[in-house]
Amino acid sequence: MTAVSAERDSARQEIPDQLRGDVRLLGGMLGTVLAESGGADLLDDVERLRRAVIGARDGAVDGAEITELVASWPLERAKQVARAFTVYFHLANLAEEHQRIRALRERDDADNPPRESLAAAVRAIRADVGEDALRDMVANMEFHPVLTAHPTEARRRAVSTSILRISGQLEKLHAAHPGSSAEAETRRRLLEEIDLLWRTSQLRYTKLDPLDEVRTALAAFDETIFQVVPQIYRSLDAAIDPEGTGREPARAPAFVRYGSWIGGDRDGNPFVTHDITREAIAIQSEHVLRALENACGRIARTLTAYANLTPASPDLRDHLAAIEAGYPRTMAEIAKRSPNEPHRQALLFATERLRATRERNADLAYPNPEAFLADLRTVQDSLTRAGAVRQANGELQHLVWQAETFGFHLAELEIRQHSAVHAQALAELRAGEEPSERTREVLATLRVVAWIQERFGVDACRRYIVSFTRSAEDIAAVYELARHAMPAGRAPVLDVIPLFETGADLEASPRVLDGMLRLPEMAQRLEQTGRRMEVMLGYSDSAKDVGPVSATLRLYDAQAQLAEWAERNGVRLTLFHGRGGSLGRGGGPASRALLAQAPGSVAGRFKVTEQGEVIFARYGQRAIAHRHIEQVGHAVLMAGTEQVQERARAASAKHRELADRIAEAAHRAYRGLVDTDGFAEWFSRVSPLEELGELRLGSRPARRGAARGLDDLRAIPWVFAWTQTRVNLPGWFGLGTGLAAVADVEALHAAYTEWPLFSSLLDNAEMSLAKTDRTIAERYLALGGRPELTELVLAEYDRTRDLVLKVTKHQRLLENRRVLSRAVDLRNPYVDALSHLQLRALEALRGEEARDLSEEDQRHLERLLLLTVNGVAAGLQNTG
Repeated sequence: MTAVSAERDSARQEIPDQLRGDVRLLGGMLGTVLAESGGADLLDDVERLRRAVIGARDGAVDGAEITELVASWPLERAKQVARAFTVYFHLANLAEEHQRIRALRERDDADNPPRESLAAAVRAIRADVGEDALRDMVANMEFHPVLTAHPTEARRRAVSTSILRISGQLEKLHAAHPGSSAEAETRRRLLEEIDLLWRTSQLRYTKLDPLDEVRTALAAFDETIFQVVPQIYRSLDAAIDPEGTGREPARAPAFVRYGSWIGGDRDGNPFVTHDITREAIAIQSEHVLRALENACGRIARTLTAYANLTPASPDLRDHLAAIEAGYPRTMAEIAKRSPNEPHRQALLFATERLRATRERNADLAYPNPEAFLADLRTVQDSLTRAGAVRQANGELQHLVWQAETFGFHLAELEIRQHSAVHAQALAELRAGEEPSERTREVLATLRVVAWIQERFGVDACRRYIVSFTRSAEDIAAVYELARHAMPAGRAPVLDVIPLFETGADLEASPRVLDGMLRLPEMAQRLEQTGRRMEVMLGYSDSAKDVGPVSATLRLYDAQAQLAEWAERNGVRLTLFHGRGGSLGRGGGPASRALLAQAPGSVAGRFKVTEQGEVIFARYGQRAIAHRHIEQVGHAVLMAGTEQVQERARAASAKHRELADRIAEAAHRAYRGLVDTDGFAEWFSRVSPLEELGELRLGSRPARRGAARGLDDLRAIPWVFAWTQTRVNLPGWFGLGTGLAAVADVEALHAAYTEWPLFSSLLDNAEMSLAKTDRTIAERYLALGGRPELTELVLAEYDRTRDLVLKVTKHQRLLENRRVLSRAVDLRNPYVDALSHLQLRALEALRGEEARDLSEEDQRHLERLLLLTVNGVAAGLQNTG
């Protein structure tokens, strides 16, 4: 038995019985569907490939045999097989989600809170620094996730909703009594839904527009986020005061604030216009007002407290009298439905006002969410005075939290544009030239921001992010453009945020902030906001620019320098982390990354992008969304403790010289590869880079301009394409050379165990290495016809894998992360099947015979390629 097959056997043995049963059930039903729709021959071919790739992992089958098998099929059959493995991964992912939910429920113990929970953070902080300090930390904590439309969700929305329906049927099956008619009916429905998933196209035929992206992301709000957020606050409230929660006024603040770039991010996306931005906020408002209306109406219908037992307070009586005077007919109808139930009447009228706000009935509409909250608090106060404290602090408090969190706009819409666009617009305006179309669009966008603020309030849209900020002049440009856009005194309120993306920009960031302090507009905003300022750090472009190791160190240094700058200047700084979903773009567990940040850089505030497939991975299921926000909340609180900061401070001082040597060597290795003559063309040949645009993942182009080099290529397709080749190069390349430059394994191991930043760097690289397959990667790299580059990449992979294992003292990759290791080990062979199919298509499209292909064969090959790209993304659960 080979080492690989031993690892697979070990992984199989560790599978929980319920997960094993779900995978077997769903896989068996898929087999039934394949046989029914494509005949027994299709199922036989799928099984032949499945057994062959498992045999190859075990050393019993030669890779050439698999290549021959895949090449023997007509292209139509190859596409069917690719679709079968893709659907299998969707079902396996679903089974793993259900297992994760089961595990979360099993660990839910009020007396012994799970690690990385809000309750665990409260317990630790209370024991360490006492009650007063705990309350201060809780009162000032902020978590600000920002949803973005970065095109990394490979699944069609139709596929996602089909998977959700299957999930619902699987949950019903778990709840059904074995042998019952209900169980039989649920099995029939489950098979029906899997059959429909098989028959649903995995690929988009039309390109998404930005409003499609808005609606897609809002599905997570409708299904999950709106319901989960008050549950999170309740968890925190119960941790702070277990006996008082639900009886006493809430001690947990509404610490989550959602933001969105979807419909606001126009950097390099010509399809996001001022009209799109206006429509995006209108769609968001419709969703949140409908959600608040439904929640308020539900609570109103159940709040049947009789006036004799729960009398209205004087304030509530005055409130109801004012309503009756202004809206006698509406109030008469409400009173008829709920006689002698004043609290219910007040909430029913609030529900009517929310409906009027949604329908834009100015006579009855709320002017702003603060007015709605004032009505809710009047009802709360009256219930409390009447002794109905559980009614005041129960479901009604959940509605208060939801209104505080989402307002009437759901998520703050943020605008992003490239600094060069502003510079060009200003040059035209200052010269008195006729503004170009792009300059007119910049001005129209600023006018829309002013309109949004007038319609929905300043907090609905006030942040304006400037990509590739190089100087304070790039910030001043936005304020000057706003004055051009609007008459004097009518310009929108703006918080202009610099985005530092490249290695050089990160190093220069404190100097830029010094210049920003001298801007009169910035001084005014600091005075208005209590000296609050925000700075965004770009993980994706910095990693593509200098490599994963150097980017990690430079980002850490930038955070440390910015934290020191903020302290010197008396600024309350929030760092906005532009982390992508994949490891090559700064991804990985957000909570662990938080605890590895530079001391003083978090300060109880964490803002981060939630991108593409990450949105649905974290917010697709309520239990998983709850756990994600709890973990981040825990890390936000713990990162501010002196114990965590001192550990990071001491470890950084002890190991920084070593880390610098690693980073310097890693940077040289990385730039030595990507600066090689012809590298960009080679990369395009060895990967499906150029075909990714045909997946129609999102509205934004893959490149910022017409150039074809790496500098103009966005970080998402850069990472996505490397993931498809099974190389995962952006997650680890250069690390091996860097570690080799130190040579002292014991010193490296000490840094790994003592410094959270270094630990996170190596653990993330280990995950990328585990998802890399050297044998298959070699076939992809050979397509480029540059054997010296193939040898360079594979040698660095071998070096990195060997040294990461030595430094971590692991016998195998992911040895200390058993659940993830099990998932990777079991998935890899099935991903191999799709890679072999993809290689068939790529070799035909890249080879010398490509010019002789018929138009029909080319179309089939391209379709096969895209199907496998979709399937590999589902199998690895990574895109860009």
